[in-house]
Amino acid sequence: MNSDVTPKATDSSKAAAAESNPTQQTPAPNAAEPNTTQASATSPSGTEHPQTSPPRTSPPVAKQTGEPKQVAAEDPLQTPVQFIPGVGPARAELLKKLNIHTAYDLLLHIPHSVNDFSDLRSANQLEKEIEQSVRGRVVDRDIRYLTKGRTLVGVLLDCEGNFVRGTWFNQPWMLKKFNDHDDVIFSGKPARKSGRWEFSGPKIHWITGDEDDDSNAVGVLPRYNLTDGIKMDQMRKMTRAAVERYSEFLIDPLPEHYRQHHRLPLLKEAFVNLHRPESKQAFEAGRARVILDDLLEFQLGLALRRRTWNHQAKAFAIPVSAKVDSRIRRLFEFRFTNGQDESVQELVRDLQDRQPMHRLLQADVGAGKTAIAVYAILAAVAAGYQAALMAPTEVLATQHWQTFQELLAHSRVKRKFLIGGLRAAERRDVLEQLASGECQLVVGTQAVIQEAVKFHNLALAVIDEQHRFGVRQRAAFGNLNDNTEPSKAARQPHVLVMTATPIPRSLCLTRYGDLDVSTIRELPPGRQKVITSRISTEAHQSKAWAFIRQQVAKGRQAYVVCPRVEGQSEEDDAAAENVFRNLKQTELANLKVDLLHGRMDRQQRHDVMDRFRMKQTDVLVSTTVIEVGVNIPNATIMLIQQAERFGLAQLHQLRGRICRGSFQGYCFLLSQAETPEASERLKAMEESSDGFHLAEVDARLRGPGDILGTRQSGSMPLRVADPVRDLKMLQIARRMANDLVQQGDFDLAEYRSLKQIVLNRFADSLDLPQTG
Repeated sequence: MNSDVTPKATDSSKAAAAESNPTQQTPAPNAAEPNTTQASATSPSGTEHPQTSPPRTSPPVAKQTGEPKQVAAEDPLQTPVQFIPGVGPARAELLKKLNIHTAYDLLLHIPHSVNDFSDLRSANQLEKEIEQSVRGRVVDRDIRYLTKGRTLVGVLLDCEGNFVRGTWFNQPWMLKKFNDHDDVIFSGKPARKSGRWEFSGPKIHWITGDEDDDSNAVGVLPRYNLTDGIKMDQMRKMTRAAVERYSEFLIDPLPEHYRQHHRLPLLKEAFVNLHRPESKQAFEAGRARVILDDLLEFQLGLALRRRTWNHQAKAFAIPVSAKVDSRIRRLFEFRFTNGQDESVQELVRDLQDRQPMHRLLQADVGAGKTAIAVYAILAAVAAGYQAALMAPTEVLATQHWQTFQELLAHSRVKRKFLIGGLRAAERRDVLEQLASGECQLVVGTQAVIQEAVKFHNLALAVIDEQHRFGVRQRAAFGNLNDNTEPSKAARQPHVLVMTATPIPRSLCLTRYGDLDVSTIRELPPGRQKVITSRISTEAHQSKAWAFIRQQVAKGRQAYVVCPRVEGQSEEDDAAAENVFRNLKQTELANLKVDLLHGRMDRQQRHDVMDRFRMKQTDVLVSTTVIEVGVNIPNATIMLIQQAERFGLAQLHQLRGRICRGSFQGYCFLLSQAETPEASERLKAMEESSDGFHLAEVDARLRGPGDILGTRQSGSMPLRVADPVRDLKMLQIARRMANDLVQQGDFDLAEYRSLKQIVLNRFADSLDLPQTG
């Protein structure tokens, strides 16, 4: 028996990311294909549980058919994994569950952490509050049953006549992991209790009776994600064998002078330190090199994308005179805030250039980003060009269309609304006017970027709620201008992407790393903070419904938001249809209650929103279809069912639908969830109305997500790095990448291998040319 256990809690999702492929040689897996390979990771209890493992790739080689050959002479790294000492055919079959097929794949099975048993002491040398280890033989085991179903497991070690105890709280399964006379090592920070040393939840390493077994050599032991049938010590033996035989064939894509300048270890050394670390510091150095490579390659892809835009594309210059500025500002009933003015200045500077603008405008909910978009669009129209605004949903597109209709009611600006459901004749008319230039402004959904759409002289494209789209939708506007006239050939529009979901800096440097960023933090004067409360008991729920009735009696309106449309049963309070039926018969009887969700047809949705807007409805029961684009100033109350099902960013967006007028807003978060993450998330909502702060909390709790915006792909563009955890390294990688590309060094022959790796990984997802 030889393995170890880490009883304390770990972040399984980050462990999976840390395990994934750091290869410097190969293209990343297709980001559009969901990964379904099942592996296992260590649970907080120390047991193994199924977990998704990222796809693994290897250097390009000819496809092998038939039985695997023992030696792949053209590339030793492609040796089938079964021929590595300690593997064999049976374990090779098990390793396939981790997408490990070759020696190269096994090298790339990166440890997610280490257990450090290097500071091994005798019992009388132990010190409190210092990470250290002690070895002994199991002489006693017991379990105590405490109040409220809690347990305490204790294991006593005889350490050459001195006794040391290990304890585990609420982990009764730990008792079965030990046998009398087991030779084990406890590691942790001990405390002195009842006259002896005690480790609370220590890391454990079992020593076998085989003195020739090199896994008995105690030190810094890497920890891997596993699959059923393979133990930790077996995985260590296999990766050690892979390092010993094949690490010498790894080719480092970074030139020697570059590694020395940045004090980076050789790639081969990094992998040796990962799989056979002599110290925790060596492991961290190796891991840092692999993470940096991952981030650097991605940032190089973004830098190449920016260079391609700047060098190959030309835009229509949009001059903004003082007269035009004054005419546009007069359309608004309010003065711009300082943050809005700063954003306008940045936009005007970009628009006047013949180099295409690629700018992100991020703002907190209600900070006025739409007004900035309107300013830019009208500046383009005033200069004699066309402009387009694309939104992810018809609800949001309709809201923007109504905004322009109101602002331009007395204007001669010719404008059209383009969505997927238009009648054929209407659509044909819109397309003809866009192609001829008669239509100066179009607002719509993704119908705006379909192949049949051609513009006469599109100079500005605005994309709202960019996180709902991917890089390809952003790039699609570059192909919409009619390039049959030489004067307009290769003309790209300026692109402004917007989001009212504040983005953590870590994700801003990845998902939007190819864009310049404008940020509006301050809210317009007079905007009140929404009073937010979590409700977890039926008594408090009754009070919330009574409060809603009182507010409706005063003339206000309310939203009730549900996570889904249909329920599992009639009592399912996460389903909008159930909640709608029940409220009309119980808590909100005699009030005018309506229902809205995405499965309704377009006309039904419009009718529902029109009734709510005209105050013909008191309470609107809805799904998250109202998350963005809904602006009803009289709606001041929101009650969110099963609020723990939503992320912080989404909760903040939903809350932003209320308190948009002069009345105080109230948000009730209904949740009986008791998990630490849910409690922390909802507590943050109660305490803060700062979307930027909430975005940072959300990223820390939920992970970086799909930072490229490839919708629901389940595949991260980063293999081992986590932009939230590795923010400092991300900033370093961004500086390194920009320097290499801007100074031209990246085009030198010595970086050819690295450039090919970047193109292999990101040419498709970042829409990069395969050359240059």
